Amino acid sequence: MSGSFGRLRGLLRKEFLQIARDPSALAVAFLLPAFLLLIFGYGVTLDAHDVPIALVVENPDAVTASVTGKFAQSPYFRTSSFATIAEAEKAMDAHAVTGIVWLREDFTRRMLSAGGAPVGVIVNGMDANSARIIEGYLQQTWANWMQARAAERGAPPPLPVAVQQTVRFNPAVSSRDYLIPGLIAMIMTLTGALLTALVIAREWERGTLEALMVTRATIGEILLAKLLPYFLLGMGGMTASVVMAVTLFGVPFRGSLAVLTGTSALFLLAALGMGLLISSLARNQFVAGQIAIITTYLPAFILSGFIFDIGSMPAAVRFMTHIVAARYFVAILQTLFLAGDVWAVILPNALALAVMAAIFLGVARLGARKRLD
Repeated sequence: MSGSFGRLRGLLRKEFLQIARDPSALAVAFLLPAFLLLIFGYGVTLDAHDVPIALVVENPDAVTASVTGKFAQSPYFRTSSFATIAEAEKAMDAHAVTGIVWLREDFTRRMLSAGGAPVGVIVNGMDANSARIIEGYLQQTWANWMQARAAERGAPPPLPVAVQQTVRFNPAVSSRDYLIPGLIAMIMTLTGALLTALVIAREWERGTLEALMVTRATIGEILLAKLLPYFLLGMGGMTASVVMAVTLFGVPFRGSLAVLTGTSALFLLAALGMGLLISSLARNQFVAGQIAIITTYLPAFILSGFIFDIGSMPAAVRFMTHIVAARYFVAILQTLFLAGDVWAVILPNALALAVMAAIFLGVARLGARKRLD
């Protein structure tokens, strides 16, 4: 036992010295997550701001000026005025505007009559998701104007039913608060796999792993010595990502740090296990990196529920999502950040991560041999 502990201690010391002398692992653990979080955090959003829209008013007066002023004051739109609908449609064809609000010549007269006045709304539907978001913003702005006008005139609300809307967990309806936790899972999926896959592949290239094979150290001791240092680096990168999410992006964190630490450790063990499996297949850094991206990051990006709703996927694809570890971690992170310690979500997903970590590490251990072929 003492001999085994001494060998393990020596192997761990060797790994930490190697990290200190060749800080590429530090770059993967800390710089890569920070860089990706900044790029994706500021670049990926499902919100629409400063959307260019055209305002067509065929007969300007005080009422139409009130309507157009409401759109001009909205933070969602950047308005441009056009005299005719043909000019506005030409601007949409040229992608100068994304939406058109059309107030016809008889708008004010019909507005003051009992029948009401129709408002023409045209939205560019090339991007269906953006079109739905913009359409919702236009309807919301119009409804706000109607309510404000009714209040000024002392008239009853334009609709017999007043809807009081409450948004739970994300009151600001900010896509960033929803996306950043998922981004952390995506980034840790990639960095966790790269930490072990690239490092071991580099050792194969340099011949240092061959030197370890001829020592008295067992394959289990070698794998454990490879796992522990990069597990600590991965947890450090995870900590840095969470700090950036809360301080830099302002994402609320409503859960327990202990739960976050425990579930992050389970997910990182699964990711490192995937990296160990990749390292057993590829002994070249370039090949190992490509395999890590294709087998870990891309499935996680598409099948984890990070952006694409799993419930809307076909049954066969939904079944495939169960073998993607990031699926469970995304659910845990979004719950911890936005809702808190909801055990009905955390426990089953944490159990799934524990099972996957055991499977990946077990298969990596079974596939590892003290052989050079």
